[in-house]
Amino acid sequence: MPLVIYTLLRIALVGAALGVLYLVGLRGWLLPVVAVVVALAVSYLTLGRPRDAATQWMAGRAEQRAARRAATPKIDADAAHEDAQVDEKLRAD
Repeated sequence: MPLVIYTLLRIALVGAALGVLYLVGLRGWLLPVVAVVVALAVSYLTLGRPRDAATQWMAGRAEQRAARRAATPKIDADAAHEDAQVDEKLRAD
């Protein structure tokens, strides 16, 4: 969720920069280019906390995925062991 909030804040900054630059009189293809550059600078200066929260959230998700991937071989080994026991039992009967 912090990633969504950070993204929405950055989009809002681009929109605000577009509006202000339009009112100042900037037109044409240069308007969106300058608006994105201004929004980038403003977001870097003002959105430190949301950016850190989004980074921590993404790092936590990466750790969760790594933990799931690390657990998979153990689950596969357990399943193989159980299958071998069932096969042995079936052969014995």
